[in-house]
Amino acid sequence: MIELNDVCKRYNDTTAVEPLTLQVPDGEIVGIIGHNGAGKSTLLKMMAGLIEPSSGSVTVMGRDIQKEGVKVKKQIGFLPEDSPLYEAMTARQYLLFFSELYQMPRKKALARIDELLDSLDLPQKDQLTGEFSKGMKRKTAIARALLHDPGLLILDEPNSGLDPLTALFILGYLKKLKGEGKTIVLSAHNLFHVESICDRVAIIKNGRMLVFDRMEAIRARLGKREYQVIFRSDQSLEYERLDGNYVYRTDQIAGITSMLETVSQNKWGLVDLSMKESALEEIYVKLMAG
Repeated sequence: MIELNDVCKRYNDTTAVEPLTLQVPDGEIVGIIGHNGAGKSTLLKMMAGLIEPSSGSVTVMGRDIQKEGVKVKKQIGFLPEDSPLYEAMTARQYLLFFSELYQMPRKKALARIDELLDSLDLPQKDQLTGEFSKGMKRKTAIARALLHDPGLLILDEPNSGLDPLTALFILGYLKKLKGEGKTIVLSAHNLFHVESICDRVAIIKNGRMLVFDRMEAIRARLGKREYQVIFRSDQSLEYERLDGNYVYRTDQIAGITSMLETVSQNKWGLVDLSMKESALEEIYVKLMAG
């Protein structure tokens, strides 16, 4: 779907994005994360063809976006981080205006607008967007990005500033779009959201891509796994205490096997056995500190 080959972006003496190469497969959700100023928005804009790379190439759906930009952009829906609406228009008027820019037949456009606003749980079709809450405005902006039914969505902070319920609704909606075959690239600061929705994650620091892989591969390479046995005993033992029980922790499978045998042999009561893997946030903090 998207291929970036040695893509770099410089502004005079400042390098916003160091040369990087990555591929975004069809039908996946890919997250781009990094600190403020890391180059996330610049990278997304190069993918969308809004700015040209200083060097390297961007290919979308097999087409070079610099050479065939008009054809490629017809297949892209882009949502910037700041996306003000025309507040003197209703949601329906606003989307109808953009449908005319896409040269959509009016009857088809009206049906598409109603379909999108219904699916985004936004029944206020004839209310002025200036009266909308931030969540309602964001939903309207997402509807605008989807209006022409693009195969690729590029979203810069889709959940920025939203309340938890609206943010979770949008996450669920993006999963639904993925199920319909859309490819989605997004940036986000909420790493829990990224971890819960993304197939692959790119971590960027100071314009340089530190890692780009599937979440399970990132955990295996950069995270850690901890096993925990919680058990009860009437004896006084030299183990960590937790809510009146004892706790044993280890990152070795041999250690957990040995502990389970000990619990069984001493006829202690097994309360719980669990495994915890590093969250994306832990891995991110570790990389940023390095």
